[in-house]
Amino acid sequence: MLFPTIQFAVFFLLVLVASWLLMQRPVKWKPFMLAASYVFYGAWDWRFVGLLFAVTVVTQVGAVLINRVVDDRRRRRLLVMTLVFDLGLLAWFKYYGFFASSLANLLSPVGLNPPLPLLQVILPVGISFFTFQAISYVVDIYRGTFKPGRLIDFAVFLSFFPHVVAGPIVRPAEFMPQLKARHDPRHVDASRAFFLIFIGLFKKVVIANLLATEIVDATFASPQSHSSLEMLVGVYAYAVQIYADFSGYTDMAIGIALLLGFRFPQNFDSPYAAQSIQDFWRRWHMTLSRWLRDYLYIPLGGNRGGSGTTYRNLMLTMVLGGLWHGAAWTFVIWGSIHGTYLCVDHWRHARRLRLNLPEKPDTIARRTAQRIITFNLVCFAWIFFRSESLDNAFDVLRQIFDPSQWFQPAPLVTAGVIAAIAVGLIEQYIPRAAWGRAMARFSYFAPVVQGLVLGVALLLINTMGPRGVAPFIYFRF
Repeated sequence: MLFPTIQFAVFFLLVLVASWLLMQRPVKWKPFMLAASYVFYGAWDWRFVGLLFAVTVVTQVGAVLINRVVDDRRRRRLLVMTLVFDLGLLAWFKYYGFFASSLANLLSPVGLNPPLPLLQVILPVGISFFTFQAISYVVDIYRGTFKPGRLIDFAVFLSFFPHVVAGPIVRPAEFMPQLKARHDPRHVDASRAFFLIFIGLFKKVVIANLLATEIVDATFASPQSHSSLEMLVGVYAYAVQIYADFSGYTDMAIGIALLLGFRFPQNFDSPYAAQSIQDFWRRWHMTLSRWLRDYLYIPLGGNRGGSGTTYRNLMLTMVLGGLWHGAAWTFVIWGSIHGTYLCVDHWRHARRLRLNLPEKPDTIARRTAQRIITFNLVCFAWIFFRSESLDNAFDVLRQIFDPSQWFQPAPLVTAGVIAAIAVGLIEQYIPRAAWGRAMARFSYFAPVVQGLVLGVALLLINTMGPRGVAPFIYFRF
C-alpha cells in the first residue's frame, strides 16, 4: 500500500477519523491502531504479519526478563538470545540467498559442491527497519537507559504504520513516552502535517518519478547504449532521485504521524549541501546514521584505542551499513567506499592536529569547493548503490570516461530532466528557517483557503508527475 495512492488515501481517512474519535481513550485507541497497522503491513503480504508479531513478542519477553534479572551474566545471556532471534530472522530472509550463492560461486571453480542449498527466500517489506527498532529497544533496556513498556505499547511502537516499512528508525524513547500522553485532536498541528505531506508528494511524484522514468532507469539498464553525457547526467539524476524519493517518503511519514498526534525525528537535513563526507552522514538518513553510531560503532570501540582501531571500526560500521541496505556486493562496495572516505577524513584531521596546522580560512570559495567535491564523491558511490551488479557499475564508469562517447548525442538530457535535477539541488540550500516560516504562514490561512491551496497543489502534482507511482526505493531495504 503506497502512500500516494487512492487505496492508501481511503485507508488513512478511515483510520484518521477513528483515531481522532478514540485519541483521548488510549485503552481503545491502542488496540485499534495496532490492528490498523497490521492491516497496512498485511496489505503487502499477509504471510509476514506473523513475522512482525513474533519479533514483537520475543523481543518484549527478552526485554522484560533482562529488566527483572540482576545477575550480569544472565542479563547478557538473555540479551544475546534475543538479539540472535531478531538478527537470525533478518539474516535468513535478507541474506541467506546472498551468502549461499556467494559460497557456491567461490567453491564451484575448484569442483566443490556448495554446502548450502540455493533457495529463493521472499524478503518481507520493512524487515530491516523494524528489526533495528526492536534491537534498539532491548539494548536500551539492557543498558538501563529505558524501561520496558507494556506489550501493547511496544507492539504499537514497532508496527506503527507511518514508519513500519521504510522508517525513519524511531527509538523507543522517542515514541513510547508519547503513548502515555493524552492527545487532543483539536491540538493536532494539521497545517504543518499537510504541508509536509504535500512537499513529500511533490518530491516523490514529480521529481523522483520523473527522473527515474526519463533517464535513470534507461541509462543504468543499458550503459553501453547511451552517451557519456547521458550517463553522467543519469548518475546525478539518480543522486537527486534517491534523495527526493526517500526524503519525500520521510516528509509524508512525519506528516501522517503528526496528524495522528505523534512526532517523528527528522531524517534529512540538506545532505547535498554537506562540506565533507562526515558532514554528509550527519545529514543523510540521520536516524540510521545515529543508530549505526550508537549500536555498532561505539560498542566496537569507536575512536578509542588509536587510529588503527578507529579506521577498523569506521570500515566495519560502513560495510555493515552498506550490507543493511541490501544483500549484494554492490552494497558492500558502496559501504566500503564511504568507509574509506571517512577514514581519509579522520586521517586528515588527525594529521592537522599532530602537525599543529592552523585551520584554513572559511571562505565562500572554499565552502563551495568542498560542497562540489563532497557531492561528486557521494555520486561516485551512488553508482555502485544503484547498479544491479558490479559489472553493471563498471560499465557505467567505462561509458562516462570513454572519449569516443563524449560528443555523442544525448536525447535523454532534456530540459525537464535538467530542471528536476536543479530543483532537487536548489532545495538543499533553502534555509530550514525559511521552511519554518512558510509552514507558519500556511497555518495562518483560514481552513477553506488551506483546502484550496492544497487542492491546487494536488492538481499540479498530478499533472506534472508521470503516470503511475513507482514503489519507494527504500521499501526493498
